[in-house]
Amino acid sequence: MAAEATRDTLQQIAESLRFYLETLKDSGVGSLPGPVVSEQPPLVYPLQAQAAPVPTVVPQSTMRKEEAVAMPTQTQDMFAASQLQNVNTLEALRAEIGDCHRCKLCQGRTNIVFGVGNPQTEVMFVGEGPGRDEDLKGEPFVGRAGQLLNDIITKGMKMKREEVYIANVVKCRPPENRNPEPDEIAACQPFLLKQIDIIKPRIIVALGTFAAQTLLQVKTPISRLRGVWHSYHGVKLMPTLHPAYLLRNPNDKRLVWHDIQAVLRELGRL
Repeated sequence: MAAEATRDTLQQIAESLRFYLETLKDSGVGSLPGPVVSEQPPLVYPLQAQAAPVPTVVPQSTMRKEEAVAMPTQTQDMFAASQLQNVNTLEALRAEIGDCHRCKLCQGRTNIVFGVGNPQTEVMFVGEGPGRDEDLKGEPFVGRAGQLLNDIITKGMKMKREEVYIANVVKCRPPENRNPEPDEIAACQPFLLKQIDIIKPRIIVALGTFAAQTLLQVKTPISRLRGVWHSYHGVKLMPTLHPAYLLRNPNDKRLVWHDIQAVLRELGRL
């Protein structure tokens, strides 16, 4: 009886499908529609062989889901790379970078701009990349934007430049000060993240779009990221506007002062 019932059910399904196909044919449809295939591949940072994939950072809950950057499907610890596992000091990390040729930025640089400041600091500033003055001197934020950052640190925060640590997302100057490209960010990112791991700052101030988006692994505009506390592996992170942007838009200095006040409150200095 069960076998007969099964045959009857299958026959009913077959008849229903036949009727459906005939209806489609009468409507001018020659075949069933195929699966929809996206024309755009997911956004994934290309990674060089020397650099292990960067750990995914969960964006703050206030960010929209579509703003999160798609990361490689297999999440691995970037420090699994043997060349970084046993690096425990900034000096050793700089030696590991060496005369770097991990991306195309090496072709036009004068100096690698590693970072400068107090390795035991509570506050670490992370910018986008070196400019002309930084490339020539080998030190981050020494041009006009650097002078403004100095004012933020010394006049606004009542701290010395030597008390904080300053670094960039990429350590070589992009040609004509263009934006860093994904492969360049991916090649340099493990060294920035290792700097943070060694320094273990209490607060990170991300200066501008690329610093904030790189650390938080999102594509949210800086206008929406700034002024709000985020978390980077347990470290409080405050995105703010880049000093170079403030040189072009001085009226927005008040926004940065608002962000810096939040940092000072967190440090117990305000």
